[in-house]
Amino acid sequence: MPPNHTRRIAVLGAGAWGTALANLAARPGGKDEAEVTLWARDPAHVAEMTATGVNARYLPGVPLLSNVRPVADPAEAQGTELILAVVPAQALRPVLEIFAPYVADGVPIVVCAKGIEHATGRFLSEVAAEILPGNPPAILSGPSFAKEVAQGLPTAVTLAAHDGELAATLAGMLATPSFRLYSSSDVRGVEIGGAAKNVLAIASGITAGRGLGASAGAALIARGFAELSRFGRAHGALPGTLAGLSGLGDLVLTCTSSMSRNYALGVALGRGLSLVDAIARSGLCEGTHTCGVLVDLANAKEIDMPIAAAVDAVLAERISVEEAIADLLARPSKAEFAGGD
Repeated sequence: MPPNHTRRIAVLGAGAWGTALANLAARPGGKDEAEVTLWARDPAHVAEMTATGVNARYLPGVPLLSNVRPVADPAEAQGTELILAVVPAQALRPVLEIFAPYVADGVPIVVCAKGIEHATGRFLSEVAAEILPGNPPAILSGPSFAKEVAQGLPTAVTLAAHDGELAATLAGMLATPSFRLYSSSDVRGVEIGGAAKNVLAIASGITAGRGLGASAGAALIARGFAELSRFGRAHGALPGTLAGLSGLGDLVLTCTSSMSRNYALGVALGRGLSLVDAIARSGLCEGTHTCGVLVDLANAKEIDMPIAAAVDAVLAERISVEEAIADLLARPSKAEFAGGD
């Protein structure tokens, strides 16, 4: 790559996480300059960010760097060398379809959402590969909150691509002294951790909201990790990935912090709010969309996931929170690691 090369990067999605990643990608320093476009679907939102230099809707108080340019026209993605897809999991397919005519073959697509496509049961790397078959998919996931990353607080995540060298290259492009990226070639393991932990965080929030105590909360995280691990192994994930940042690390963060919308939803349910009121209070929660398809995929492979199944039953309003807790406590005792579980 020639000296003083200007990298062109497109960030699709101007929510809090997309905005934080756009600033990261545009950071000064290093041998290359970067020109970053930050795409939002709403032209009025783009006009606000352009006029104020701040994404006041989703990340107030954090100025956009001067080389981050808000745009509404998907044609602005032409000529970019890297795409960061930072839209909700269920919006990934339609957004990539919008951009497909403008993205050259070979440009990596880094999916920065966490979930499983509800309508098809496909993992997000599969969705990206289907829409853009000439572009290598990658997954960025791990324990991170947009506000903390934007503030420069220390954060470590994982970036996975099927080609390990590509994953290392992409990780190097986005890393900063406070944003540490570990590379991996275990794409499936990284995306399973990010998807499953959202569902388990709802259960953790219910436990907290119901006032069941710290001991119950710790037990739920441990048994939730056992479920995540069973599911991951059945889908070819590596044990080290599941025990790493994108698996156990993200699970612990999401199951213990009120900054997690999935956890906050669970807390509201545990305190007796209706599902409609709980969702209205917590906002968009990927776990509500992932839960049903996660359980369906588990059932198809006969994977035991009682906590995830209980969350699914509560969200579908087939049982109450009280019934879900009683059912889980009534499960028969067994050896903790029988059969490797």
